[in-house]
Amino acid sequence: MELPQHAPILIFGGQDFNVLVTFLASVKSGHAYIPVDIHSPLSRIQIINEIATPAAIINLSDSKLNITADRVLDKAEILALMAQKGQISPENFVHDEETFYIIFTSGTTGKPKGVQISANNLQSFLTWMQTDFNLEEGENFLAQAPYSFDLSVMSLYPSLTTGSKLSVLPPEVTNNFKELFTRLPKLALSTWVSTPSFMEICLLQPTFNAQNLPSLKHFIFCGEELTKKTAQELKTRFPTSHIFNTYGPTEATVAVSQVELSQQIFDQYTRLPIGYVKDDCQVVLVDEDLNEVQPGQQGEILIQGPGLSKCYLNNPEKTNQAFIVFQGKRAYRTGDLGSMTDDGLLLYRGRVDFQVKMHGFRIELEDVDHHLNRVKLISQAITIPKYDKNKKVTQLIAYVVVKENDYPSNLALAKAIKEEMATFTMEYMIPQRFVFVDSLPLSVNGKIDRKKLIAEVNHD
Repeated sequence: MELPQHAPILIFGGQDFNVLVTFLASVKSGHAYIPVDIHSPLSRIQIINEIATPAAIINLSDSKLNITADRVLDKAEILALMAQKGQISPENFVHDEETFYIIFTSGTTGKPKGVQISANNLQSFLTWMQTDFNLEEGENFLAQAPYSFDLSVMSLYPSLTTGSKLSVLPPEVTNNFKELFTRLPKLALSTWVSTPSFMEICLLQPTFNAQNLPSLKHFIFCGEELTKKTAQELKTRFPTSHIFNTYGPTEATVAVSQVELSQQIFDQYTRLPIGYVKDDCQVVLVDEDLNEVQPGQQGEILIQGPGLSKCYLNNPEKTNQAFIVFQGKRAYRTGDLGSMTDDGLLLYRGRVDFQVKMHGFRIELEDVDHHLNRVKLISQAITIPKYDKNKKVTQLIAYVVVKENDYPSNLALAKAIKEEMATFTMEYMIPQRFVFVDSLPLSVNGKIDRKKLIAEVNHD
């Protein structure tokens, strides 16, 4: 099948072996691949198809894909092609600055953006993974994140390049607690890669510990903020393990900083640091006018270095907004706020766009989350702003999963939470309303879905 040179190939499928084979076949034939998960709504797939104009669509699901395209290959056709033996010259492989994969992230306007990651970008990430995480050949990596989420790259390519194993937990397993905790001990995992939210679910199970999972020695977290409470509980369950907190946007190839969490860090910080920046990368903190802030001050995180995406696919407007030239070097504006310690440890301070103003106070929603998660009664929590018809924030609502307790009513429980929060935060940072739930909604990428809750709270 002849395809336009270097045009991307859209690959639609789940977390199975054939999808990974197709990824590699794509790049070995000189084409970037676009992973699209089978749980994606049809409208999203259509938008991605329109933006990317792929050379072909490969449908590895068991159902028909109602997408109009010049070339659509179904699962049967791909399996037939896989049965044929052939060779491709390494000269055809995607290499250097050519695009290796394209991950579509959710845009603030609801229209996804295609982040192009080159072979050189990926090599920068892999070199860092192999040198900074004490990983050895023959590891057994957890592959829990869907392949359309770049966290999956943190499992997939380190395992392939070190002769290691990849153990997949698809959504039909992770969404079924009984099946999940039956399957986990059988996998003999050594390296765990996931979002903190997925780990918080696993910690609800008392048998999730080193006694039942003795081979599990490394934990690597990315994708959202890891709370101190979660990390400490994990360290208690797996006392000899190595727990790494990492940070990075998709646009900088998965992650750019890491720190192994120690008792010293737990003792020193109430909000966990997000790591030391990798050697070939630079982080600069700037104010609203893109002036570098003074040492120790808070600013927006700019990232520079060989991990930066070349641009958003066919979206020059968003590219020019996010990718800028700073002090003569190309940089990506993350929209994340941070500060830096004297020894170069990066601290996360929240999202620029998760900042609200209520009753004259400027409040970081993630800062409120942080204080909520310090409360002993709380297992998980997230803060949602309630807007009036003039788009002003009138109330902060906390969605909370609580631990077992003896409080006679939700009113008494809310009062106890507020009283504890008042001992370590300002009154205006305490939510006015509490909604107690059994679990918090997760996005398909395994992160707590704040946007879904904001839409529910403000639906009228």
